[in-house]
Amino acid sequence: MAVKRISNNNTSTPKIRFFIFILLTTILFIVVYLESFLSELNTSRSFHFKSNEILRAPKTHHDAAAKLPGLGIFHSNNSTQRFHGRVLEFLGHGNCSLHFFMTWLTPSKSFGRRELWALESLFKAHSKACLVIASASLDSVRGYRILKPFLDRGLRILAAEPDLPFLVKNTSAEAWLEEMKSGAKDPGSVPLSQNLSNLMRLVMLYKYGGIYLDTDVVVLRDFTGLRNTVGAQSVDTVSKEWTRLNGAVMVFDVDHPLLADFLEEFALTFDGSRWGHNGPYLISRVVERVMRGGGSRTSSASSYNFTVLPPKAFYPVIWHKIERIMKKPANETEKRWVERTVSKLNDVGTYVLHLWRRQTMDSVIEEGSVVARLVSDHCLICHNISFAS
Repeated sequence: MAVKRISNNNTSTPKIRFFIFILLTTILFIVVYLESFLSELNTSRSFHFKSNEILRAPKTHHDAAAKLPGLGIFHSNNSTQRFHGRVLEFLGHGNCSLHFFMTWLTPSKSFGRRELWALESLFKAHSKACLVIASASLDSVRGYRILKPFLDRGLRILAAEPDLPFLVKNTSAEAWLEEMKSGAKDPGSVPLSQNLSNLMRLVMLYKYGGIYLDTDVVVLRDFTGLRNTVGAQSVDTVSKEWTRLNGAVMVFDVDHPLLADFLEEFALTFDGSRWGHNGPYLISRVVERVMRGGGSRTSSASSYNFTVLPPKAFYPVIWHKIERIMKKPANETEKRWVERTVSKLNDVGTYVLHLWRRQTMDSVIEEGSVVARLVSDHCLICHNISFAS
């Protein structure tokens, strides 16, 4: 009987080992899944809203008074309080050729192909640059997975949950934030993330200096040599004077007085229900006032030193014409037009192609189009780049 029992144990041992293997594998899968899930959950909780609610402000001022004081991004926490130190360490020890900044205030799952094109083209033109992305959702396990192909190549990217109270401290926007936190300021009907992005790009450049880029651009040229620069979106056809500026691309030194004026204008004239009022229209208002010689409430006009570049620099294709360069050529004449346009956009003086997300988010980019050609020419990793046929 003893021999028989030994034989049975020997027979069952492989089954037990297989069972243990399956059990451990299942546990490991659950742990990894929960880590990712909890990371995303924490990101959502940092806003104290559901993931899609950060995109739009409360419908009424009464709703704002009730809900906005609890919005996580308006307050510091253990994670956000590390933001400044992380940024300084990253930029200070990164041997960066240039400092770039972006914002991403929506869920990480919406950081898609076009946003990755922006990153690829940025590092194709600036392999030694450092990029800070102010984002709670990308400062997560899922965010790390999205950025891993870049990090694995030694490219310098820091996704960090921003500390808005710290960033606005000792600026004109500090009072604005206090009003928003108390519910005294109406956030308006424009998606709140848009206005927060308008603010954060200004305060990050003011605190750290560098280059701000929207995530819906294709970088075409090295930015080395640009300083204290904004770009014209449109010009008068007769006078050739600019008629509208934009803040999708900006280059500024630390503490530049024009940035201080932008922040003051943001705080004093904020209107959350007029699209563009706190963004491109704000940039235009302030620069027009300064160029008229009026200076600002705190600085004289002579203390400014900045450049307004023509539309070809940052906005070579205006928003109402962008659809055309997303279409494939239908005949030989259109093929020649695509070739000429690609050559023109790759010419000296054009730094980025702005894709105007708001107008083109549902548009299809077709194979052989101007945009498809430029994305393919300026990609770095170049995996999974495909277009509609």
